[in-house]
Amino acid sequence: MQPKFSGDIMPSIIVFLVALPLCMGISIASGMPPAAGLITGIIGGIVVGMLAGSPLQVSGPAAGLAVLVAEIVRELGPAALGPLLIAAGIIQIGAGILKVGQWFRAISPAVIFGMLSGIGVLIFASQFHVMLDDKPKSNGVVNLVTIPNAIYQDFFNPDGYAQHHVPAMLGLLTIITLMSWNHFRPKALRMIPGALIGVVLATIVAALIEAKVNYVSVPANLLSAANWITPAAFEMLTQKSSLVFVFTLAFVASAETLLSAAAVDRMHDGPRTDYDKELRAQGVGNILCGIAGSLPMTGVIVRSSANVQAGGKTRWSTVMHGLWILGFVAAVPFILEKIPVSALAAILVFTGFKLVDWKSAKALAKYGKMPMWIYGVTVAGIVGVDLLTGVLLGIALSFVKLVHTASQIDIWVRQSPEQRRADVHISGAATFVKLPVIAQTFESLPRDISCHVHFAELVTIDHAVMDLLTSLEDEFERGGGRLITEWDHLHSRHESLLPNPAPRQEVRAL
Repeated sequence: MQPKFSGDIMPSIIVFLVALPLCMGISIASGMPPAAGLITGIIGGIVVGMLAGSPLQVSGPAAGLAVLVAEIVRELGPAALGPLLIAAGIIQIGAGILKVGQWFRAISPAVIFGMLSGIGVLIFASQFHVMLDDKPKSNGVVNLVTIPNAIYQDFFNPDGYAQHHVPAMLGLLTIITLMSWNHFRPKALRMIPGALIGVVLATIVAALIEAKVNYVSVPANLLSAANWITPAAFEMLTQKSSLVFVFTLAFVASAETLLSAAAVDRMHDGPRTDYDKELRAQGVGNILCGIAGSLPMTGVIVRSSANVQAGGKTRWSTVMHGLWILGFVAAVPFILEKIPVSALAAILVFTGFKLVDWKSAKALAKYGKMPMWIYGVTVAGIVGVDLLTGVLLGIALSFVKLVHTASQIDIWVRQSPEQRRADVHISGAATFVKLPVIAQTFESLPRDISCHVHFAELVTIDHAVMDLLTSLEDEFERGGGRLITEWDHLHSRHESLLPNPAPRQEVRAL
């Protein structure tokens, strides 16, 4: 009798082949040794795979966090990752316990698309230089503006960077192979990832020509590569900049994980994601990554979609992919040392380009100009300043849009002097933001008439407007008239504001 997980063996191998080059490439892009990404991939597969609230989601180092990790490494040093990750993991566990998982899905799509696009631009720009065996520049803007000069010096200037020709050609070969394989691969081999084919081909070419380029460095003993945390390292958590990084790591990792989980749910008919359980699992994983001093992890859509498309049915495909990484690195680390760094950087250049999802960004236009502004401001903030600033700017602009939407109201009055009657129709959002406008409308009406207030097209109403209407009832009674409001109709649409439909005294008490 076959074990229940036998159907997950082949999908796990496919995910392993996808994850292996990405783990190393993202680690290099983060300013860390390749082993750090491999350790995170192993923990994400084995530990988080067992605990995950999204059984088919695959966790590991994510391109979306490479920019942030590189900034941490540059400002605080690699040793800072340990305590920062442990603190971020604790926040994630706490958020899962407090059932905050669903709230991450309420983030504006314009902010999410902007965040991914901004990260994509930064990854593309920095890894373009790494693909030439050069070092990334000081910030994203400089990386971007120096790309044309790097291309000119490398390909058109005979007195330029001659030592970068070979890595550039290996990187270009990797990208061309990746794209060609994705479009023209045989059906029988459709599950083999193009990134792997590109890296393998570049590695073979580099070996044949004995290329003098930078190669991946992997220790013979993976445990010896772990930057184990020490008690003294926690002192840096007292620094203000460290706390900013902690909350940024927790927020971005959680948002990327839960958005990926939502996307994975749409790909299969199996069990749906328990978002809070997934958050707790990610928190445990990041604490372990912090102890080992490796990269932060998230749920990753590229590996997860490969898992689903390969036929993964249970969490065992995720767990086994982590075991394959562990076994491969432990048994044949010397193979990894034959891989040119430029080939891995080329995969990240392609990944960064794909993260800038112009199609999704363009689709925002059908919801008006404001989502496009939110998207643009988020991208500009991330590229021009940093990841946290860009995301916060996007969220702030989303809040401005929310306030603006909540303040939209339409009031029109029809008066019949001969019948001593007025009908006031209110549509839209009757909130405190528009309280002066509402009050001014009623102030213009005489108090000795019968005033009927209609709520048929009302979207929402808050307590401030409710209090105004109840006080106006008294004013009209004292003036010899009546203010007739559709309390029963209002109750049927806004039960949270009116717990009981009837007496006016209860309404007035609100």
